[in-house]
Amino acid sequence: MIRNERNNPNPTDEALARMAADGNALAFDEIYRRHRSFVYNVALRMTRNAADAEDLTQESFFLVFRRIGSFRGEALFTTWLYRLVVNRVKMHFRSRSSRPEMQTSYEEIPWTTVPHHIDPAEQFTDRLAIDKAVRMLPPGYRTAFILHDVEGYKHEDAARLSRHTVGTSKSQLHKARASLRTLLCGGAPALQT
Repeated sequence: MIRNERNNPNPTDEALARMAADGNALAFDEIYRRHRSFVYNVALRMTRNAADAEDLTQESFFLVFRRIGSFRGEALFTTWLYRLVVNRVKMHFRSRSSRPEMQTSYEEIPWTTVPHHIDPAEQFTDRLAIDKAVRMLPPGYRTAFILHDVEGYKHEDAARLSRHTVGTSKSQLHKARASLRTLLCGGAPALQT
């Protein structure tokens, strides 16, 4: 049971957001439990594709996890969440239009690639490990990774936002990914050059 600062067994979304921003994993889990259907339905209405909606739901909650500290309470939490999901779906469409994907039918998918069910506690632990690893990256690597892989900016836009050349941005992204692989496998990150 989650209790907010007044020992309320049913804290508001705003109170949960404050607790989650302070690192309370149970508060984040409660936000996920309360709003997963809402996020999925927004994504489904916009994409009209159940698989994309499911992926975007997970991506949106990853963003919620990363940005929960930016929620200031000036609007309802659901308003903030709705904006975040809509922006993530729009980024998905922009990304998809720049690189067309080959569609695979269900029969073409080998059974070995069908993912097994992952425990939500495992997912949360993985998210914490990834967040910690991203924070350990040198600033240039971290910026390139967040702008391109998390926020979904194209290389040109990420370079402009970070005030680097496209080549530098791509290089830092490559090094960030390599460092993250090393960090997540228990090694030391590469040093920024």
